[in-house]
Amino acid sequence: MEASSETEPEPVPPVHNLNGNCHYQFRILVLGDSTVGKTSLLRRYTEGSFVPALCPTVGVEFYSKIMVLPPGIKVKLQLWDTAGQERFRCISRSFYRNAVGVLLVFDMTNRRSFESIFEWYNEVTSVMEKVICLLVGHKCDLYSTNRVTIEEAEGLATSLGAHFVETSAKENLNVDLAFETITNNIYEALKNKEIELQGGWDGVKVIYKKRTSSLQRRKPPPEQKCSC
Repeated sequence: MEASSETEPEPVPPVHNLNGNCHYQFRILVLGDSTVGKTSLLRRYTEGSFVPALCPTVGVEFYSKIMVLPPGIKVKLQLWDTAGQERFRCISRSFYRNAVGVLLVFDMTNRRSFESIFEWYNEVTSVMEKVICLLVGHKCDLYSTNRVTIEEAEGLATSLGAHFVETSAKENLNVDLAFETITNNIYEALKNKEIELQGGWDGVKVIYKKRTSSLQRRKPPPEQKCSC
């Protein structure tokens, strides 16, 4: 009987026993209507400063940051800032399948952006089999002009099976908390096997550290040839 020419896929390492040998890469989308402050959130988180966006994002822009989860699990976050304008939505949709998490961002002072969250959620979940979502109410520092209550936002998050976090990039309120929350939720879903690591899918990747063998470290110097 002839052996099959197909090669067996490499086994995926268990989620619990990765410390020291490798770390993760999580791809996370930031979605929401135009002008809700997605870019400001990302710049505050990755660069540590508040830089108001002068113009809407065109297509998709990328940011990254390393987070360490207990007990010492390193996670590289690949953060995708997507355009909220309808004319760029086809570009954003092409990135959905290769993401594991989504921040659904609305402006606490803009009722329309809050009402659009269902549309964003349905669009993403129609493409992605399993996605971890976090609802983010941005610009919470503008209390006097809020058009969405915390109770409404928490109710929406519950209906989506997600958590809710209020944030302000301008005042640096809960920005780190938002990204820590979704990263921890993704890691817990991995441990509980609610998300499976798959070959050819870039939502979650395991990145191995390069190791130097003891033989290489202790390699003796080359013998010197006699010149006589």
